[in-house]
Formats: sequence, structure tokens, C-alpha cells
Amino acid sequence: MIGQKKIVIIGAGPSGSIAAALLQKKGHQAIILERELFPRFSIGESLLPQCMEFIDEAGMLPAVIDAGFQFKTGADFICRDKYSKFYFSDKFSPGFGTTFQVQRDRFDALLASEAQRQGAIIHWRHTVLDADFSGEKPVLTASDEHAANYQIEADFVLDASGFGRVLPRLLKLESPTNFPVRQALFTHIEDRISCGHYDRQQIRIVIHPDMADVWYWLIPFSNGRCSLGVVGEPKVFDAFADNQHAFHALIAEEPSLSALLPNAIYDTPINSIKGYSANVSSLYGNGYALLGNAGEFLDPVFSSGVTIAMKSASLATAVLDRQLTGQAVNWQKDYAEPLQKGVDTFRTFVTSWYEGGLQDAIFYNQQQPNIKAMICSILAGYAWDENNPYVKNSRNRLNTLVELCRMPA
Repeated sequence: MIGQKKIVIIGAGPSGSIAAALLQKKGHQAIILERELFPRFSIGESLLPQCMEFIDEAGMLPAVIDAGFQFKTGADFICRDKYSKFYFSDKFSPGFGTTFQVQRDRFDALLASEAQRQGAIIHWRHTVLDADFSGEKPVLTASDEHAANYQIEADFVLDASGFGRVLPRLLKLESPTNFPVRQALFTHIEDRISCGHYDRQQIRIVIHPDMADVWYWLIPFSNGRCSLGVVGEPKVFDAFADNQHAFHALIAEEPSLSALLPNAIYDTPINSIKGYSANVSSLYGNGYALLGNAGEFLDPVFSSGVTIAMKSASLATAVLDRQLTGQAVNWQKDYAEPLQKGVDTFRTFVTSWYEGGLQDAIFYNQQQPNIKAMICSILAGYAWDENNPYVKNSRNRLNTLVELCRMPA
């Protein structure tokens, strides 16, 4: 070990807290600058089983298990009279087969607290204003909770700022995404679901009965509440007077949700995010690396955001530790390309979902168990398991599967 190194992390969300804990375990000092004060609202509430590996790696699994979050066993897909159930335990890949559905305010605060318990320092309500990577060491300019500016020097900077995308904005790294602009309307409700056959351990993904590229999420929590959202291109919502009218009208147009939520109490304002898909020209540079949504975000449909964020934290801290201890590293080969492999797998599945092909495969009534298990692995977040043909050659494999499912019986 060549002395204790100081790594500044921008953002205390899942990727930032996981990265901080992993760096502390490796003997470095992690300092997080977080713009907000936790707990704070965020979406991305439906974890995938792959997340549990990174939570465990960071030494946070007992705390997460003890927190009382909603146990999650899989996903239910619904389109009119078609229904398809996936249990993550039936997946092809080894590893965790269950996870949790979490209120992100509590979940993120818990991970941050665990990172602090392991020695990470968190400065709340500190905002990064500028970044200089031209010198021997990176220097960030930030403002504290009293709006006083200061500078902090680091041995390395990890940007875990999520949708804030601090370094991509400051360093002009943002690049166009090839995904169409989409919008999500969402809220939390007291669901009052009394239906006896409803399984709170499954997330529900529901497709609009008349618009195949419009879909809903229903994420139950352990306290009788749930996250409810609808996603589509902005023109779908622009047909209504405002987001509130659009949200309630679109929920009413979906029969299974209407039947499930007749007694729901809508006690939280409708939120909206638009044009959330993002990309960057590079995931790393001299003295810094981008984690999770700070680097790239695809779409909420398969809950991949937190999984990619945690995977990026695990990969980046391993590479960074080798670099800080004097070993030769190649950030492109050791970080960007391995991370991109899973992102590209998710991208293939997201693209096929909106084109309708993956929907046809998911609702195919003669699914082969071995193929369903491989698809289930992707849905469970194991998008980096190259033993799975749908990871190793995702586009060709999925296209072939869609063609077979569309062939006349």
C-alpha cells in the first residue's frame, strides 16, 4: 500500500455509497460531496437480484435485509388478456435469485449510513461547481451548506451524481443518445389493494391495451403503498390538459390497473421526468471516472439503472485500487468495455421491448424453459454473464427468438 489515498465521490446515491464502502475496505479514504440532504425522494425503486451481489460486496447486505423492505421474487407482465410471470429463482445464471422493492429515500439513506459506518466521510448539501483535472491532482470547487465556496484536492474523482451528471456537464462529455425521447409520469399512492390473488412480491409491468409502446409500472412496498408510473413518448401526454389529467386518464384506460386500484388514495403529487436517456463521449479521463447514471441511462422498463450503477461502482473501485497502489491499469479495457457489455445487453432488450419483439417473446405461449431461464437472467440483472447466449450475442439471439415466436403456429 502506497499511503492512504483520498478519493472524492460526487453523490451519495447507490453507486456513490457502494463505491465509498468498497474504497474504505481497500484502505483508501472516500469523501462524498452530496448536493442534497438524505432522505430525499428518488425513483428506481425496484432492485434486481444482481444488485444483491454488490450490496454484499460492500458489506451492507445485513443492514438491507434487516430494513424491512418489500421482498421481491420476480416480475409479472400483463397486456390485455395476456399474462406472463417470471420468477428470478428460475434464472439461468448463478447468484442471488431474490431482491427487494425499496422506497429510495430510506434505501439510499441506509446505504449512505452504512458507508459512513465503514469510515467514509459525507458532506451534505455540498454542490460541485467546477472541476480542474489539468494539474498533478484533481481539484474540485464546491459550495457548502452555507453557500461558501472552497476547493478540495483529491487523488481521484468518481462522479456518482446520477441525473445531475456533474462532470459530463462541466467537462462537456455529454453526447447524443440514439433512444427516442420518452417521458415518465409517476407517484406514490396508498394502494389499498384487497385482491386476494395479487402478489406484492412481484413487480407488475403492464402494457397499454391500445398503444404497445406505452407501459405502466406498479411497484408494491411493504407498508401498503406502491410506486405507480406510466411511460410513453411526450406526445401521448401532450394530448391532455396537464400531467395530472394525463396520468389519471391513462391509468383509467388500463383495465387490470383500474380493477386493482379502485380504492387507492392518490395523496402525492404527480412527478415527471422527460428525455432521461443519456450518453457520454467517455466514461473516464485523467483523474476521474463516471459511475451509473452520470455516464449513461437507458430506460426504466427493466429497472436496470441501479444495477448498472452498482456494477460500475464495483468495477471502477477495483481498477482504481490497482492504480492507486502502483499497478498498471487500462481504464478502457478494465472498466469501460466490461461495463458497456452489460449496458449493451440491456440496450438490446429495451430497444426490442419498444419495437414489440421482446413483448412477443415474453407473451409467447410455448416458451421453452431453458430459453425462458436465459431471458429471466437478463430481467434479474445478470447482463454481464457471458455464459448466457443472450448476453454473449444478445442482439442476434434475441432477434432469432423474436422471429421464431412470430412464426405461424
